[in-house]
Amino acid sequence: MQESALRQPKLDVICPGLPYEMGFAQGVAMRERIQTARRSLRRLDAFRMEQPRWMPYPIFLTFAERKVANLIRPGVAAAFPETQQRLEGIANGAGMSLNTLYLFNGLEALMASVEGRIRIPALSAACSAIAVRGSRSANGHAMIARNFDYLPIVQPFFALRETRPAAGMRSLEFFTAPMAGAIDGVNEAGLCITYNYAFTLDKPAKTAGLISMAISEALARSRTVTDAANWISSRPRSSGALLMLADETGDIASLELSASHSQLRRPASGEDIIYHTNCFFDGEMCAVEVPAPAIFSDRAPVPIRGRRVLQSADCRRDRLTQLLPNYKTLNPDQLQSVLSDHGPSGQPSDDSLCMHGTYWTTTASLQWFPQERKVRVAYGPTCQAKYTELQLN
Repeated sequence: MQESALRQPKLDVICPGLPYEMGFAQGVAMRERIQTARRSLRRLDAFRMEQPRWMPYPIFLTFAERKVANLIRPGVAAAFPETQQRLEGIANGAGMSLNTLYLFNGLEALMASVEGRIRIPALSAACSAIAVRGSRSANGHAMIARNFDYLPIVQPFFALRETRPAAGMRSLEFFTAPMAGAIDGVNEAGLCITYNYAFTLDKPAKTAGLISMAISEALARSRTVTDAANWISSRPRSSGALLMLADETGDIASLELSASHSQLRRPASGEDIIYHTNCFFDGEMCAVEVPAPAIFSDRAPVPIRGRRVLQSADCRRDRLTQLLPNYKTLNPDQLQSVLSDHGPSGQPSDDSLCMHGTYWTTTASLQWFPQERKVRVAYGPTCQAKYTELQLN
C-alpha cells in the first residue's frame, strides 16, 4: 500500500444525502483506492498470519471476507442500520462486494486473547492524544492534538471527507478509504472526537457494532461531549477504545470503552488538560484491560512478538506526564513540539511519542479546533509535519 510520495491532505470527497447516497458518493470517489487496498491485503502481515498454509491466498481472501461479514453484519445492522446502508452504497460506488467492505471495516475490531496468547487487530493503531482548554490553552479555546500511529502500509488510503446527512449535522472526518465510520472528526456544532485503540479482554455483545461507526453517527446527532459520550456508551461494542472529546463550550474528556464497560474521565479539579495513549486510567476499566505483564505471542506479527502489550502505551503516557507540566499554556506549535518528542534519549523508537517503530509508526498528525470547526492535518511523523488546514464551512 505504499505510494511513491505522500499525498498532501485535502478534502477528498463530499458525501451528501441519505445514508446510501452518502456511501455511494464515497465509493465512487474512493473507488481506485479501495480496489488497490483489496489487492494490497496480501502484504498485510497480521492478516496473512490467519491464512492456513494449505489454502491458496485467493481462496483465503474470499473466505475471510465471508467470515468477517458473517461476524459483524448482524451487529452493524442492529446497532447502526444507517451505517449499514452507507456500507452498501460504498460497495456499489466502488464496484466491490459488500463482503469486501465488511472485511475492511471489521478488521478494526478483530482482537482476541486465546489462553493468554495476545493477538492484535490486523489494522490496529497505537496513538497519543492531548486536549487542552481555558488556562492551559494559549487562546483559551479547546484543542485536541493527536498522533495517529498506524501501519505505514495503510497510509496511502488516509482521506478526509465532509458528510452532509439529509437528517443530522454536517461533519469533517478523517478516515481510511473503505471505512463507513470515522477515525476522527468535528461537526457543525463544534463537537470533536478522536479515536485511540485499547487492548481489552471482555467479550463483545452478541450483536455489536464498530466504534468508528459510533463516532460518525455521534457526530451527526450530538452537540456536546456529554451527549456524545452517553450515546456512544449506549451502543453495543465489539472492542475497546479511548476517545478524546471536546466541544464548543470548552468541555473536554476522555471516554474509556471496552465491550462491556465505559467510563468518562474529565480533567482533575482545577486543571484544563487531559491526555491518553492506549492504556486506561480508570480502575474499573483497568480490570477489563490486557494485564500489565501480558506479551504479544507468536500469533502476532514478528516485529512485536515478545514485547509487552502495554509497553509503548505506558512509556508514552509517562512521557506526557513528564513533558506537559513544562508548559504553562499550549498553542498548536507547542502541542506539535510535545507530540514530536523522541524520548529522553532523543532517539525515536517504538515507545516514543513521535513513533518511528518497527511495526507501528506515526503516520498522521492532527490538530482539531472545536470553536473554529477546523483541523490541521499532516500525513507523516509529527516531527516533520507541515500541516494543511481544512475548515467545515
